[in-house]
Amino acid sequence: QVQLVESGGGLVQPGGSLRLSCVASGVIFSVYSMGWYRQAPGKQRELVAVMLSGGRSNYADSVKGRFTISRDNAKNTVYLQMNSLKPEDTAVYYCKGSLAWGVPTSGYWGQGTQVTVSS
Repeated sequence: QVQLVESGGGLVQPGGSLRLSCVASGVIFSVYSMGWYRQAPGKQRELVAVMLSGGRSNYADSVKGRFTISRDNAKNTVYLQMNSLKPEDTAVYYCKGSLAWGVPTSGYWGQGTQVTVSS
């Protein structure tokens, strides 16, 4: 059974930092592309960052230079380091793992973790 479990969300002031973690089980983690999406109230879910199985990473323009995705295959974990957080980063953040990242219906999702950026 495949499970993705996110953690690390919370309330942070503008300009602050958070690190999200997503631990995967039931998969051969190293061959999966792993990414982070977010969904704000009333908005569509959007891709924040992805790290492909080969190591290449891509970011949404809105987070470039502030967020960093990384992975530790030995720990079956993908991270999202978020710096210089802004109120518009407030959303539920979801982890996704997929063997076919270009196929939207493929892969597995975590349950989400809330990130709130507010003073």
